[in-house]
Amino acid sequence: MNVPSSPVWTPTRWAENGDVRLAYDQLTTGGDGEPLLLVIGLGASRQWVPDGLCHLFAKLGFAVARYDQRDGGQSTHLAPTATRNPFAALFGKRGEAYTAEDMADDAIAVMDALGWQSAHLFGMSLGGAIVQRIAIRHPERVRTLTSMAAVPGDVKGLATWRYLRTGTLAKLARMRFPATPEGTVEAGVALARLIASPGYPFDEQAARAAAERIADTGIQDAQAQSRQIGAQWHGPAISTITKPTLVLHGDGDPLIKPTAARATASRIPGARLVTLPGVGHDLPQPVWEEITTQIRQLADTASQQSLRQ
Repeated sequence: MNVPSSPVWTPTRWAENGDVRLAYDQLTTGGDGEPLLLVIGLGASRQWVPDGLCHLFAKLGFAVARYDQRDGGQSTHLAPTATRNPFAALFGKRGEAYTAEDMADDAIAVMDALGWQSAHLFGMSLGGAIVQRIAIRHPERVRTLTSMAAVPGDVKGLATWRYLRTGTLAKLARMRFPATPEGTVEAGVALARLIASPGYPFDEQAARAAAERIADTGIQDAQAQSRQIGAQWHGPAISTITKPTLVLHGDGDPLIKPTAARATASRIPGARLVTLPGVGHDLPQPVWEEITTQIRQLADTASQQSLRQ
């Protein structure tokens, strides 16, 4: 399939949720398609979502938009809090800076700014947990949701550890790079290597080029990550989700165990689980077509169900 290597995005725009400003943009191709909002993971810039994957979504009839979560990318970074270790934040005072509900509402603020009454949602890693929460808190704004490489959206504290690979967490905790542009690039390459798909060759040159282009300091910002991961969910269980749901997970994920995906899919009524062989905690190019096709099928099924009602 011929995929353009360099997509055209709109200039950065801003949505507001209270005092928080959220940076977002939209792929200029496919703008007349069905709205699809991409929700990124812990501490990361929206630019980490591969451009080629976004183009494939557009080719399949989606209007693609992405945004930086609070405490990530170009969006508002909150004031420092006591907890400095992202994983210790799971067990300390939760919601010290903001709640998981606030983060779910951020996505709605972005949709409002885009003029979208509803959208399909695709969340990766922490973004996967967030799209589950959006579907609980704002079901009228959700057409379908796809959660990839994520824990159940209502899991808390010690219960989260059963889904995490502690060896990888230990490696993440030991990573130290200078707070310089060069250090940021090296951190990006090291992180990409750590979470890479074991079933596919790791392309260090491509990873370095992406890290240089994105220049994302958020992957080293332990305080911001602590605030994100420490945001507490106070809402209902994921078993109350009523929207068509797809759960994707790589069987080689080095960070989150596939049992997390199985738990999520088993608890959301009607959810479908798709395991991706050889895939880690990333989005390798060989599975882009599988991912986009699965989400297109989910959207089509939802449309057919809506017509029958």
